[in-house]
Amino acid sequence: MGDILHALPAVTALRLAHPGWVIDWVVEPCWRALLAAEGSTGRGTGQDPRQPQPLVDHLHLAPTKEWRKAPFRLKTLHEIKVLRRALRAGGYDAVLDLQGAIRSAVVGRLAGCRRLIGEAEPRERIARWLFTERVTTLGAHVIEQDVELASAVAGDDLTPAKPWLPVDPVAEAWADRILPPDTSQPAVLINPGAGWGAKRWPAERYAAVAQGLIDRGFRVLVNAGPGEETLAEVIAQGTCGAAAPLTCSLDQLIALTRRIALCVAGDTGPLHLACALARPVVGIYGPTDPSRNGPFGTRFKVLRSPDSRRDHTRHTAPEAGLLTIQPEDVLRAAGELLAQETAP
Repeated sequence: MGDILHALPAVTALRLAHPGWVIDWVVEPCWRALLAAEGSTGRGTGQDPRQPQPLVDHLHLAPTKEWRKAPFRLKTLHEIKVLRRALRAGGYDAVLDLQGAIRSAVVGRLAGCRRLIGEAEPRERIARWLFTERVTTLGAHVIEQDVELASAVAGDDLTPAKPWLPVDPVAEAWADRILPPDTSQPAVLINPGAGWGAKRWPAERYAAVAQGLIDRGFRVLVNAGPGEETLAEVIAQGTCGAAAPLTCSLDQLIALTRRIALCVAGDTGPLHLACALARPVVGIYGPTDPSRNGPFGTRFKVLRSPDSRRDHTRHTAPEAGLLTIQPEDVLRAAGELLAQETAP
Protein backbone atom coordinates (compact mmCIF):
# COMPACT_ATOMS: atom_id res chain seq x y z
CA MET A 1 0.00 0.00 0.00
CA GLY A 2 2.73 2.43 0.97
CA ASP A 3 4.78 1.72 -2.16
CA ILE A 4 1.83 2.53 -4.42
CA LEU A 5 0.96 5.70 -2.53
CA HIS A 6 4.58 6.83 -2.69
CA ALA A 7 4.64 6.19 -6.44
CA LEU A 8 1.42 8.10 -7.18
CA PRO A 9 2.91 11.65 -7.13
CA ALA A 10 5.48 10.59 -9.74
CA VAL A 11 2.98 8.87 -12.03
CA THR A 12 0.50 11.75 -11.65
CA ALA A 13 3.27 14.16 -12.64
CA LEU A 14 4.00 11.98 -15.66
CA ARG A 15 0.31 11.96 -16.61
CA LEU A 16 0.09 15.76 -16.34
CA ALA A 17 3.23 16.21 -18.44
CA HIS A 18 2.05 13.73 -21.10
CA PRO A 19 -1.77 13.53 -21.05
CA GLY A 20 -1.91 11.58 -24.31
CA TRP A 21 0.37 8.77 -23.21
CA VAL A 22 -0.87 5.28 -22.39
CA ILE A 23 0.13 4.57 -18.79
CA ASP A 24 -0.64 1.11 -17.40
CA TRP A 25 0.15 -0.34 -13.97
CA VAL A 26 0.89 -3.83 -12.64
CA VAL A 27 -0.66 -4.16 -9.18
CA GLU A 28 -1.44 -6.73 -6.51
CA PRO A 29 -5.23 -7.35 -6.62
CA CYS A 30 -5.65 -6.34 -2.96
CA TRP A 31 -4.40 -2.81 -3.75
CA ARG A 32 -6.41 -2.30 -6.93
CA ALA A 33 -8.75 0.20 -5.22
CA LEU A 34 -5.87 2.69 -4.95
CA LEU A 35 -5.94 2.99 -8.75
CA ALA A 36 -9.46 2.16 -9.88
CA ALA A 37 -12.93 1.97 -8.34
CA GLU A 38 -14.86 -1.28 -8.42
CA GLY A 39 -16.40 -1.85 -11.84
CA SER A 40 -14.35 0.77 -13.69
CA THR A 41 -13.34 -0.27 -17.19
CA GLY A 42 -10.67 2.29 -18.02
CA ARG A 43 -9.55 5.87 -17.66
CA GLY A 44 -12.05 8.54 -18.53
CA THR A 45 -11.37 11.33 -20.99
CA GLY A 46 -9.80 14.61 -19.98
CA GLN A 47 -7.79 15.39 -16.87
CA ASP A 48 -10.48 15.40 -14.20
CA PRO A 49 -8.98 13.61 -11.16
CA ARG A 50 -12.40 12.84 -9.64
CA GLN A 51 -13.07 9.76 -11.73
CA PRO A 52 -13.40 6.05 -10.97
CA GLN A 53 -10.07 5.48 -12.73
CA PRO A 54 -8.37 8.85 -13.11
CA LEU A 55 -4.70 8.04 -13.60
CA VAL A 56 -3.96 4.85 -15.51
CA ASP A 57 -5.40 3.42 -18.70
CA HIS A 58 -5.26 -0.24 -17.80
CA LEU A 59 -4.45 -2.38 -14.78
CA HIS A 60 -2.60 -5.69 -14.94
CA LEU A 61 -3.28 -7.79 -11.84
CA ALA A 62 -0.34 -9.77 -10.49
CA PRO A 63 -1.00 -11.76 -7.28
CA THR A 64 2.71 -12.21 -6.57
CA LYS A 65 2.15 -12.92 -2.87
CA GLU A 66 0.06 -15.94 -3.82
CA TRP A 67 2.58 -16.98 -6.45
CA ARG A 68 5.37 -17.05 -3.88
CA LYS A 69 3.42 -19.52 -1.75
CA ALA A 70 3.25 -22.04 -4.59
CA PRO A 71 5.62 -20.94 -7.37
CA PHE A 72 5.44 -24.20 -9.33
CA ARG A 73 1.73 -24.84 -9.04
CA LEU A 74 0.02 -25.11 -12.44
CA LYS A 75 -2.33 -22.23 -11.56
CA THR A 76 0.63 -20.00 -10.72
CA LEU A 77 2.48 -20.85 -13.92
CA HIS A 78 -0.67 -20.26 -15.97
CA GLU A 79 -1.29 -16.84 -14.38
CA ILE A 80 2.31 -15.78 -14.99
CA LYS A 81 2.01 -16.86 -18.62
CA VAL A 82 -1.23 -14.89 -19.03
CA LEU A 83 0.37 -11.78 -17.48
CA ARG A 84 3.44 -12.11 -19.69
CA ARG A 85 1.24 -12.34 -22.78
CA ALA A 86 -0.78 -9.27 -21.75
CA LEU A 87 2.31 -7.20 -20.98
CA ARG A 88 3.97 -8.08 -24.28
CA ALA A 89 0.77 -7.23 -26.14
CA GLY A 90 0.98 -3.75 -24.62
CA GLY A 91 3.97 -2.89 -26.79
CA TYR A 92 5.40 -0.62 -24.12
CA ASP A 93 8.17 1.84 -24.91
CA ALA A 94 9.39 1.91 -21.30
CA VAL A 95 8.82 0.13 -18.01
CA LEU A 96 9.37 1.88 -14.66
CA ASP A 97 10.18 -0.14 -11.56
CA LEU A 98 9.14 2.19 -8.75
CA GLN A 99 9.33 -0.49 -6.08
CA GLY A 100 12.92 -1.59 -6.46
CA ALA A 101 12.25 -5.17 -5.42
CA ILE A 102 13.33 -8.38 -7.10
CA ARG A 103 9.73 -9.39 -7.79
CA SER A 104 8.84 -6.02 -9.36
CA ALA A 105 11.96 -6.14 -11.53
CA VAL A 106 11.11 -9.69 -12.65
CA VAL A 107 7.55 -8.62 -13.51
CA GLY A 108 9.00 -5.69 -15.43
CA ARG A 109 11.14 -8.10 -17.42
CA LEU A 110 8.02 -10.02 -18.46
CA ALA A 111 7.01 -7.08 -20.65
CA GLY A 112 9.93 -7.77 -22.99
CA CYS A 113 10.61 -4.03 -23.23
CA ARG A 114 14.03 -2.76 -24.21
CA ARG A 115 13.85 -0.06 -21.49
CA LEU A 116 13.43 -1.21 -17.89
CA ILE A 117 14.25 1.78 -15.70
CA GLY A 118 15.10 1.48 -12.01
CA GLU A 119 17.22 3.03 -9.31
CA ALA A 120 20.96 2.52 -9.32
CA GLU A 121 20.63 1.53 -5.63
CA PRO A 122 17.20 -0.09 -5.33
CA ARG A 123 15.65 -1.39 -2.12
CA GLU A 124 16.74 -4.93 -2.98
CA ARG A 125 20.15 -4.43 -4.53
CA ILE A 126 20.10 -7.54 -6.71
CA ALA A 127 17.16 -6.05 -8.64
CA ARG A 128 19.50 -3.53 -10.26
CA TRP A 129 21.00 -6.25 -12.46
CA LEU A 130 17.63 -6.71 -14.15
CA PHE A 131 17.37 -3.03 -15.15
CA THR A 132 18.53 -1.86 -18.57
CA GLU A 133 18.77 1.72 -17.27
CA ARG A 134 19.86 2.66 -13.76
CA VAL A 135 19.10 6.12 -12.43
CA THR A 136 21.14 7.64 -9.61
CA THR A 137 18.60 9.42 -7.42
CA LEU A 138 19.48 12.33 -5.16
CA GLY A 139 16.22 12.96 -3.32
CA ALA A 140 15.99 12.12 0.37
CA HIS A 141 12.36 11.03 0.34
CA VAL A 142 11.20 7.98 -1.61
CA ILE A 143 8.59 10.15 -3.37
CA GLU A 144 11.34 12.44 -4.62
CA GLN A 145 13.31 9.41 -5.78
CA ASP A 146 10.30 8.06 -7.67
CA VAL A 147 9.85 11.41 -9.41
CA GLU A 148 13.47 11.29 -10.53
CA LEU A 149 12.84 7.85 -12.02
CA ALA A 150 9.71 9.04 -13.81
CA SER A 151 11.65 12.01 -15.19
CA ALA A 152 14.07 9.60 -16.84
CA VAL A 153 11.40 8.19 -19.17
CA ALA A 154 11.38 11.21 -21.47
CA GLY A 155 14.04 13.45 -19.96
CA ASP A 156 11.46 15.58 -18.15
CA ASP A 157 12.18 17.72 -15.10
CA LEU A 158 9.16 16.59 -13.08
CA THR A 159 8.14 17.65 -9.59
CA PRO A 160 5.83 15.70 -7.24
CA ALA A 161 2.18 16.22 -8.14
CA LYS A 162 -0.86 15.92 -5.90
CA PRO A 163 -1.87 12.29 -6.42
CA TRP A 164 -5.03 11.33 -8.26
CA LEU A 165 -6.94 8.65 -6.39
CA PRO A 166 -10.15 7.06 -7.68
CA VAL A 167 -13.59 8.23 -6.61
CA ASP A 168 -15.95 5.32 -6.00
CA PRO A 169 -19.59 6.54 -5.83
CA VAL A 170 -20.70 3.62 -3.66
CA ALA A 171 -17.86 4.13 -1.18
CA GLU A 172 -18.48 7.89 -1.14
CA ALA A 173 -22.14 7.31 -0.23
CA TRP A 174 -21.05 4.95 2.56
CA ALA A 175 -18.61 7.55 3.93
CA ASP A 176 -21.35 10.20 3.88
CA ARG A 177 -23.36 8.01 6.22
CA ILE A 178 -20.41 7.63 8.61
CA LEU A 179 -19.37 11.29 8.45
CA PRO A 180 -22.32 13.32 7.12
CA PRO A 181 -21.28 16.36 5.06
CA ASP A 182 -23.40 18.69 7.20
CA THR A 183 -21.85 17.70 10.53
CA SER A 184 -20.02 20.39 12.47
CA GLN A 185 -17.98 17.92 14.54
CA PRO A 186 -14.54 17.30 13.00
CA ALA A 187 -13.33 13.70 12.93
CA VAL A 188 -9.90 12.25 13.68
CA LEU A 189 -8.81 8.89 12.29
CA ILE A 190 -6.43 6.82 14.42
CA ASN A 191 -4.60 3.84 12.97
CA PRO A 192 -2.84 1.82 15.69
CA GLY A 193 -1.40 -0.90 13.47
CA ALA A 194 1.95 -1.09 11.70
CA GLY A 195 3.82 -3.53 9.51
CA TRP A 196 5.75 -5.06 12.41
CA GLY A 197 5.96 -4.72 16.18
CA ALA A 198 8.99 -2.44 16.39
CA LYS A 199 7.03 0.30 14.57
CA ARG A 200 3.87 -0.15 16.66
CA TRP A 201 3.24 2.45 19.35
CA PRO A 202 1.25 0.83 22.21
CA ALA A 203 -2.51 0.72 21.73
CA GLU A 204 -3.02 1.88 25.32
CA ARG A 205 -1.24 5.13 24.46
CA TYR A 206 -3.41 5.57 21.37
CA ALA A 207 -6.38 5.14 23.72
CA ALA A 208 -5.11 8.00 25.88
CA VAL A 209 -4.74 10.17 22.78
CA ALA A 210 -8.23 9.22 21.63
CA GLN A 211 -9.72 10.15 25.01
CA GLY A 212 -7.90 13.48 24.98
CA LEU A 213 -9.30 14.29 21.55
CA ILE A 214 -12.79 13.23 22.57
CA ASP A 215 -12.54 15.50 25.63
CA ARG A 216 -11.73 18.35 23.26
CA GLY A 217 -14.90 17.73 21.25
CA PHE A 218 -13.57 15.69 18.35
CA ARG A 219 -15.07 12.51 17.00
CA VAL A 220 -12.53 9.67 16.92
CA LEU A 221 -12.65 6.74 14.51
CA VAL A 222 -10.20 3.85 14.82
CA ASN A 223 -9.21 2.05 11.64
CA ALA A 224 -9.01 -1.70 12.24
CA GLY A 225 -7.10 -3.21 9.35
CA PRO A 226 -6.83 -6.97 8.85
CA GLY A 227 -5.37 -8.49 12.02
CA GLU A 228 -5.59 -5.17 13.88
CA GLU A 229 -9.04 -5.66 15.40
CA THR A 230 -7.62 -6.36 18.87
CA LEU A 231 -5.64 -3.11 18.83
CA ALA A 232 -8.76 -1.15 17.89
CA GLU A 233 -10.73 -2.86 20.65
CA VAL A 234 -8.12 -1.78 23.24
CA ILE A 235 -8.69 1.83 22.17
CA ALA A 236 -12.47 1.42 22.26
CA GLN A 237 -12.33 -0.03 25.77
CA GLY A 238 -9.91 2.67 26.91
CA THR A 239 -12.46 5.32 25.90
CA CYS A 240 -15.54 3.47 27.19
CA GLY A 241 -16.63 2.94 23.60
CA ALA A 242 -16.46 6.61 22.61
CA ALA A 243 -13.74 5.91 20.03
CA ALA A 244 -15.42 3.74 17.42
CA PRO A 245 -13.50 0.87 15.75
CA LEU A 246 -14.13 0.78 12.03
CA THR A 247 -13.54 -2.14 9.70
CA CYS A 248 -13.85 -1.10 6.08
CA SER A 249 -12.68 -1.92 2.58
CA LEU A 250 -9.86 0.01 0.94
CA ASP A 251 -12.19 2.03 -1.30
CA GLN A 252 -14.25 2.94 1.79
CA LEU A 253 -11.08 3.96 3.65
CA ILE A 254 -10.16 6.28 0.78
CA ALA A 255 -13.60 7.91 0.87
CA LEU A 256 -13.56 8.22 4.65
CA THR A 257 -10.06 9.70 4.76
CA ARG A 258 -11.18 12.47 2.39
CA ARG A 259 -13.52 13.65 5.18
CA ILE A 260 -11.28 13.64 8.26
CA ALA A 261 -9.66 16.61 9.96
CA LEU A 262 -6.57 14.66 11.07
CA CYS A 263 -4.91 11.24 10.93
CA VAL A 264 -2.79 9.93 13.81
CA ALA A 265 -0.70 6.87 12.96
CA GLY A 266 2.71 5.29 12.75
CA ASP A 267 4.63 4.50 9.58
CA THR A 268 1.81 2.63 7.85
CA GLY A 269 -0.39 2.70 4.76
CA PRO A 270 -3.32 4.74 6.18
CA LEU A 271 -0.93 7.53 7.18
CA HIS A 272 0.46 7.68 3.64
CA LEU A 273 -3.10 7.60 2.28
CA ALA A 274 -3.98 10.65 4.39
CA CYS A 275 -0.91 12.43 2.99
CA ALA A 276 -1.91 11.53 -0.58
CA LEU A 277 -5.34 13.05 0.10
CA ALA A 278 -3.74 16.18 1.63
CA ARG A 279 -5.14 15.56 5.10
CA PRO A 280 -3.04 16.69 8.09
CA VAL A 281 -1.20 13.90 9.91
CA VAL A 282 0.66 13.23 13.12
CA GLY A 283 3.26 10.56 12.43
CA ILE A 284 4.65 8.49 15.33
CA TYR A 285 7.99 7.09 14.17
CA GLY A 286 10.59 4.78 15.65
CA PRO A 287 12.95 2.51 13.68
CA THR A 288 12.00 3.82 10.23
CA ASP A 289 13.40 7.08 8.91
CA PRO A 290 10.77 9.80 8.32
CA SER A 291 13.17 11.73 6.09
CA ARG A 292 12.86 8.85 3.61
CA ASN A 293 9.31 7.60 4.06
CA GLY A 294 7.61 10.02 6.42
CA PRO A 295 4.68 12.33 5.71
CA PHE A 296 4.94 14.27 2.46
CA GLY A 297 2.81 16.76 0.57
CA THR A 298 0.56 17.83 3.44
CA ARG A 299 0.68 19.57 6.82
CA PHE A 300 2.21 17.25 9.37
CA LYS A 301 4.00 16.77 12.66
CA VAL A 302 6.45 13.90 13.09
CA LEU A 303 7.34 12.60 16.54
CA ARG A 304 10.55 10.58 16.77
CA SER A 305 13.08 10.09 19.52
CA PRO A 306 16.62 11.35 18.80
CA ASP A 307 17.75 7.94 20.06
CA SER A 308 15.87 6.05 17.33
CA ARG A 309 17.98 4.65 14.53
CA ARG A 310 16.94 3.23 11.18
CA ASP A 311 16.42 -0.50 11.55
CA HIS A 312 14.08 -2.61 9.40
CA THR A 313 14.58 -5.77 11.47
CA ARG A 314 11.14 -7.29 12.11
CA HIS A 315 11.31 -7.18 15.91
CA THR A 316 8.02 -7.88 17.67
CA ALA A 317 8.50 -5.49 20.61
CA PRO A 318 8.19 -1.70 20.14
CA GLU A 319 11.53 0.01 19.55
CA ALA A 320 12.94 1.66 22.70
CA GLY A 321 12.99 5.17 21.20
CA LEU A 322 9.36 4.81 20.14
CA LEU A 323 8.39 4.17 23.75
CA THR A 324 9.80 7.53 24.86
CA ILE A 325 6.95 9.26 22.97
CA GLN A 326 4.10 10.00 25.37
CA PRO A 327 0.37 10.60 24.69
CA GLU A 328 0.70 14.25 25.74
CA ASP A 329 3.34 14.72 23.02
CA VAL A 330 0.93 13.41 20.41
CA LEU A 331 -1.98 15.46 21.77
CA ARG A 332 0.13 18.60 21.65
CA ALA A 333 1.07 17.99 18.01
CA ALA A 334 -2.52 17.08 17.13
CA GLY A 335 -3.83 20.21 18.82
CA GLU A 336 -1.51 22.43 16.79
CA LEU A 337 -2.62 20.87 13.50
CA LEU A 338 -6.31 20.82 14.40
CA ALA A 339 -6.19 24.47 15.44
CA GLN A 340 -4.96 25.31 11.94
CA GLU A 341 -7.52 23.02 10.31
CA THR A 342 -10.52 24.51 12.15
CA ALA A 343 -9.35 28.14 12.09
CA PRO A 344 -11.68 30.47 10.10
